[in-house]
Amino acid sequence: MQRCNATVNFLDEENPLYPPTVNNGDLHKFFVDVAGNLLGINKVDTNMEQDMAAEDFAFYQEFIPGYYFTLGMEIASSEPVAPLHSPYLVINEDGLPYGAALHASLATGYLYQQDVAKVVGKYHDQL
Repeated sequence: MQRCNATVNFLDEENPLYPPTVNNGDLHKFFVDVAGNLLGINKVDTNMEQDMAAEDFAFYQEFIPGYYFTLGMEIASSEPVAPLHSPYLVINEDGLPYGAALHASLATGYLYQQDVAKVVGKYHDQL
C-alpha cells in the first residue's frame, strides 16, 4: 500500500544468535530421580512452561550434554513476585541451602555413577 521495501539482516556472521538451550533427556531423568529423593517428588515440578529466553549455558551444550534447571522458592506473601532482573525482586534465602544441597547431590551422584576410564577423552577439556 505504501510501496515500501525492507531488508532484515540478523548479522549471524558478525554476532551469532544464541543457540537453543535443550536439556539432555538422560540428565533430565537423573535430575528428577536425585531431586525427588532429596526434596520429595511432590516438590519437583517437571511440567514447567517452556521459556524462550536466551541463555549462555546453550553454548556449553553444543559440546557436552547439559541440564539447566531453576530453583523455585515459595514466599509466604500474597504480594506478586517481581521478575528475576527487577530491582524489586525479593529472594527467599531459606531456599538457598536446598539449592546448594541439590547441586552437590547432582554432582556427586553423577560422578559416582560414571566409569571415569570411559569418560576420559570423550568430551572436550576446554570450550
